Amino acid sequence: MSLGRNLEAAVAALQAGELVVFPTETVYGLGADARNPAAVAKIFAAKGRPADHPLIVHLPGVDAMIHWARDIPPAAWQLATAFWPGPLTLILKRQPHVADAVTGGQDTVGLRVPDHRLALALLRAFDDAQGNVGTGLAAPSANRFGRISPTTAAHVRAELGEQIKRILDGGPCPVGIESTIVDLSGTQPRILRPGAITRQALEQVLGQALTETATTSASTPRVSGSLAAHYAPRTPLRLVHSTELPAALAEATLAGQRCGVLARQTPAPAPLPDNCRWLQMPEQSADYAQTLYATLRRCDEARTADDTHGTQDTTGLLDLILVEALPDDESWQAINDRLQRAARGSGSAGASAAYADSEAG
Repeated sequence: MSLGRNLEAAVAALQAGELVVFPTETVYGLGADARNPAAVAKIFAAKGRPADHPLIVHLPGVDAMIHWARDIPPAAWQLATAFWPGPLTLILKRQPHVADAVTGGQDTVGLRVPDHRLALALLRAFDDAQGNVGTGLAAPSANRFGRISPTTAAHVRAELGEQIKRILDGGPCPVGIESTIVDLSGTQPRILRPGAITRQALEQVLGQALTETATTSASTPRVSGSLAAHYAPRTPLRLVHSTELPAALAEATLAGQRCGVLARQTPAPAPLPDNCRWLQMPEQSADYAQTLYATLRRCDEARTADDTHGTQDTTGLLDLILVEALPDDESWQAINDRLQRAARGSGSAGASAAYADSEAG
């Protein structure tokens, strides 16, 4: 089916209150008409997402912001002009009509314009079909709540399967991790979630310093991806300093654990244990981010050897993922954030904890 026919079918599905998966530059989103509470409810059902966990509304353009937010401060227009389309979500005071299902019952709403040609084509076609009234698509990541975000259409099909009939395939997501979230609903701009757009880039546009606020604060809006345990593989994951990686691997091997290693360094010249799978990660932060979630999914599947580095077959699921700790400078901040949350949420016990945390608000 041609791109035009696919878009027409996707728009028709959205108008009928159905879900549509679409690619963005960050991850694949599970989208529904944000003005239709019944359609939005289907997102929560498909993901197993707690009802008080807010969604981000994806817009067709900067001008649509006025349809969703009120009392918009100058800083919002500055950031939107500089970074939209792009991986930046702004938290603003919501318009009265915005559904509680989208905001988690809060007085704020998260908005962004994605930087992906297929996402923008869908958003604009849907807005045209609705009469250009400033529509938007509520769209969290298209995966089970708390688990690894999908960066290809194949990831979505593997996890959500037959639940989702309409998936727009735009290839691998070029950024690979979720958007930076900035709260502009209070007196001072605050970063609530790090992403590809850094604090330095934001401060250069605003001409002022930004604070980072723990999203567990009572005065801070709840936002997507802010739980202590999130983005998590089924396989237990540990972060290990590079100097301690050989010892950690030896310990896991002695314990009989089938182990996957994510590291920027190359494996030692000595033969790797038969039950080890070494996955070489990129040196640069942007490349690392783009491949991170796909690599974690490979570890969860772990059905074949990594031919690139000659490791032996490790048929069956891994027992442990060891991840080499990364630099702590700003360019790695968002990746470190995702890995720390993934480590806390990994394994079945971690997933249960993540869900309990989310229900507690």
